[in-house]
Amino acid sequence: MKEGTELVSSVLEGDRLALARLLTQIENDTPEGRTALNGLFSHTGSAHLIGVTGAPGTGKSTLVNKLTRYFRDLDRIGAGRRVGIIAVDPSSPFSGGAILGDRVRMRDLAGDPYVFIRSMASRGSLGGLAAGTAGMVQALDAAGYDTIMIETVGAGQAEVDIARLAHTTVVVEAPGLGDDVQAIKAGILEIADILVINKADRPGVENTERALRGMLQLAYPSPQIYASHHGDSAYKQMEVTFQDANQNRWQTQIIRTVATEGTGIREVGEVISLHRQHLQDSGEWNQREITRLQAELDALLQATLVSRWRGSISPIQYDNVFEELVRRTISPRQAVQKLLNGKEIHNM
Repeated sequence: MKEGTELVSSVLEGDRLALARLLTQIENDTPEGRTALNGLFSHTGSAHLIGVTGAPGTGKSTLVNKLTRYFRDLDRIGAGRRVGIIAVDPSSPFSGGAILGDRVRMRDLAGDPYVFIRSMASRGSLGGLAAGTAGMVQALDAAGYDTIMIETVGAGQAEVDIARLAHTTVVVEAPGLGDDVQAIKAGILEIADILVINKADRPGVENTERALRGMLQLAYPSPQIYASHHGDSAYKQMEVTFQDANQNRWQTQIIRTVATEGTGIREVGEVISLHRQHLQDSGEWNQREITRLQAELDALLQATLVSRWRGSISPIQYDNVFEELVRRTISPRQAVQKLLNGKEIHNM
């Protein structure tokens, strides 16, 4: 795999064209791309991965655009941070490629040599990410981009995979989208490190913030609530235990923004930096890295084993069993058993 080895050297040297070629290889899952990722893996693990997710129409792309400019301007004397952006777009129903809407909205960043933007097609993947997203993140990490922003496709309720990939997850809401119900459906209280209410100049922003704060209060009640109702020593001990268990837990922040005008962007950027510091100080950074690598390993194992199994049986055998399933002479579980070992297990 000479090409893959050459790509590794070029990417590590900062060749943007080589990086672009590698990202294409990763997205297409070519042997050259896999070889290059193997060679680059030891150079990864330093970047801060920031996931930006939320329902369509909340302004995720504009927020990513403004945050990127904020990170680039942190060091006005030097080069500032190097920022990589992976924008997962919906697949075109005709070509299967990315629609590239995000790149259109971020075109004002195109001339910055320290910003690399890549759109990729979801290709039908659920959870808001594409199958090759993790590999692309590794490539940008190895190439020296210390801040990598991953904008998901905006899949709504199923969009939780980003929490397994990113160190910091930013969930974007907007007034007027049924936020109190949508937030519960999306499970944002479980995946959000930062809640951004974008388009905060719209009517209803107070109701949206009130609903989100109310749900956060239900999910993470403060010890003062318990202490206000119970004054005996047993409940005071419960309060102390509660505080000990939660003193190192990150408190989800809610920030209002109007991304088109740049309002609130600095506050979001500062909280992102605070969250990174919290992860490093508490040891959670390493734990999230372990969780992320385990999720990637499990996904690769599943994909590899399924591919290897499909190669071990004839298409005719598969079609015959599938035809039985369509006729409902066997159940899906029985079909699996028949395909795996040729036996039907009726109590499966």
